[in-house]
Amino acid sequence: MEREKIISDVRSKAGGCFQKGEFYCSEAVIHTLNEFLSWPFDRSIVRLAAGFPVGIGRSGCVCGAISGGVMALGMVYGRDPGNAMDSRMFPVAAELHDHIKKLYKSTCCRVITKDLVFNSPERKAHCVKITGEVAAWVADKLLNDEALKDKIQPVVV
Repeated sequence: MEREKIISDVRSKAGGCFQKGEFYCSEAVIHTLNEFLSWPFDRSIVRLAAGFPVGIGRSGCVCGAISGGVMALGMVYGRDPGNAMDSRMFPVAAELHDHIKKLYKSTCCRVITKDLVFNSPERKAHCVKITGEVAAWVADKLLNDEALKDKIQPVVV
């Protein structure tokens, strides 16, 4: 399967999970990327992302999709107790932060959505787009990691 199609499918899957109401932003990202990585974690891992939507428990702070993306990066580059931090974790997490900040001028949920009415179709569409963008960006980065070549699988859209 070609790279662009894989990334497009990840974008569609994550955004679609949010659009259909299956998950909120952070949950959709972690669920989709767990599937993309051939389910290295039980499907219930999505529960860890439950408190991040709407900027950490509706506080409006850090965008939940970004939080989900960083958690997904941790699924690959995170460490187990007693091990050193993988040198790729911090730079790739910062790169995700910077990518979203460049696109949306902020990583703060309340800033990114300030002109949109909560629970409006326009806000949901905006957040679906960001959710897909984060998942696609992470998938693109992970596709560059040769060590993951045998673990990555197409997602079912």
